[in-house]
Amino acid sequence: MEYSAEDLSPVKKRIVITAEPREVDAAVTGAVALYKTSVRVDGFRRGKAPAPVIERRFRDKIYEEARQDLINAHINEVMQNLGARPLYGVNVDGAGALERGRAYTYSIEFEVLPVFDLPPYEGVEVEQEKVVVDEKEVAEVIERIRRERARLVPVDGAAPAVDGQVACIDFAAHENGEPVEGVRAENFDLPLGERQALEDFEALVKTIPHGQEGEGEIRFPDDFIARDLAGRTVTMKIRVHAVKERKLPELNDDLARSLGLESVDRLRETIARSYARSRENLNKSAAQKTILDRLLKMADFPLPESLLDIQMRALLTDLRARLERQGKGLEALGKSPEELRREMLPRAEELARIQVLLLSIARKEGLEVSDQEVATHIYQESLRGGEDFRTLRESYERSGLIFALRDRLLADKAMDRVYAKARVTEVEPGAPGEESG
Repeated sequence: MEYSAEDLSPVKKRIVITAEPREVDAAVTGAVALYKTSVRVDGFRRGKAPAPVIERRFRDKIYEEARQDLINAHINEVMQNLGARPLYGVNVDGAGALERGRAYTYSIEFEVLPVFDLPPYEGVEVEQEKVVVDEKEVAEVIERIRRERARLVPVDGAAPAVDGQVACIDFAAHENGEPVEGVRAENFDLPLGERQALEDFEALVKTIPHGQEGEGEIRFPDDFIARDLAGRTVTMKIRVHAVKERKLPELNDDLARSLGLESVDRLRETIARSYARSRENLNKSAAQKTILDRLLKMADFPLPESLLDIQMRALLTDLRARLERQGKGLEALGKSPEELRREMLPRAEELARIQVLLLSIARKEGLEVSDQEVATHIYQESLRGGEDFRTLRESYERSGLIFALRDRLLADKAMDRVYAKARVTEVEPGAPGEESG
């Protein structure tokens, strides 16, 4: 194999590779040998068909596998020789079909981390807020637990339901006198005042006395998640079967035991510890962000386009998920994809700069991420999302995002290393300091 390397930019390389004819022949012969032991040919026992017969019968598949094997071997050798580590995959260009007895030439392009002088990251001074948990916060959590475990009991009288109560209703939408498919329910419990339904819908429910029917016009928002209903005005017919209110359980040891704890005191302690851990992580993250901002001001380097693209896609995915939780789509923002990308570009650039800085520190510190660590992260993600682990892992591998995940985990390790070497001073919550202003 012969190759020549060219720097297309400070972060992008192009390598032209040529395999000699004897190397091509060896790759094809190796692929034929593998096929000979794994395929069945009529008229021959498995593994006994002559190599020329195997090569003719399965030529296309054999030559493609030989080509891929040859390219993979070349890429590994070239990367070792150059000491290069590609970011997010390698693009192969101009690779045609292999032919026995002929040289095979193709090129690869890939991006790498920029080379630059790292800012001094050891012993950075930073302030971090102390962890303080207010008793009121614990009380609010306990109140939410009581509400979640409350019993619904009927309210006496025929007055319409009000905020804080639950109306048991039948409803159905009509348009031009005809039922609207999919917009109906019976004996539906609707909590009022909790924004679980359209504001106009709740307002209509609150005008109908217990045991009676009513109707009114309801307009679905233009950005309503059910696109076939967005912007439409319907007549909503509603019957109120019952009005209920929540009867909260008493705050006693029985409630604590139903949660797996032996007493109310232990319940309060558990909630306080959970709050403290969460707040400690938030305060630590804020301190780490301060350190990163300071280091980035001292660093100057070009950004790889692939890294910037990964960050942009992640931001758009996160935005789409947040809107969907609100029952909306990207269209609700009233902006074109190009406008959204322009708005997100500064944040994507910031995240990409952080990634470059941390990956460069990881390289200097000799940090690595094992295959087991990557697999563990994917497994935990599959548990949180209720997905099949193997399916999720294959999705990462097919999309190439497995490289981005590995680098993200590596960047997290680097951040932990920088934080461990920082000089952290605890301050009271809300105390003015150099980071606040």
